Amino acid sequence: MHPARKIPTMADIDALPRDVKGEIIEGVLYTMTRPRALHQLTIRDVGTDIGEPFGRGRGGPGGWWILPEPGIELPNTPEISPDLAGWRRERMPALPDDEPIRIVPDWVCEILSPSTRRHNVLVKKPYYAKVGVLHHWLVDREARTVTAYRLESGRWLELGVYGDERDARIDPFADVPLDVARWWDLAP
Repeated sequence: MHPARKIPTMADIDALPRDVKGEIIEGVLYTMTRPRALHQLTIRDVGTDIGEPFGRGRGGPGGWWILPEPGIELPNTPEISPDLAGWRRERMPALPDDEPIRIVPDWVCEILSPSTRRHNVLVKKPYYAKVGVLHHWLVDREARTVTAYRLESGRWLELGVYGDERDARIDPFADVPLDVARWWDLAP
């Protein structure tokens, strides 16, 4: 007889060492090292380039919440934290104050790194499709590419791969050109 499997909780995440990040996806606790400097820099650059025109409405239409590493709580998943996530304000008019976000994002972006690549592609990408995230980007610093997907009938449809474009128009943010090539540049 097998012992009953303990279902992980937020207490398990809270007990992790400071240098370990955890997510509970469909009853499984996944751990990985915290993102390193280049990973964080990419989160900042992508988040700023999208957040200003779409989150703040500076040079773009606004109408979105764009957040880095938000804590999202969904059914059977008390903690998932994409590198970046976005919600149309028509679906989520206000951000929750002191509790997790419980609304499926309209867009998620994962920055691939050696320690997260497999998890992001094999665990999180199918999970995002299952819960109905409409747009998904995979940013690969090593390959210097952004692959954009849209959910169609429960499956990811690849919209395009971008790398050196200075004026990429990528759904769901095609209203404003993005300087994707700048995301690989370490110069200020």
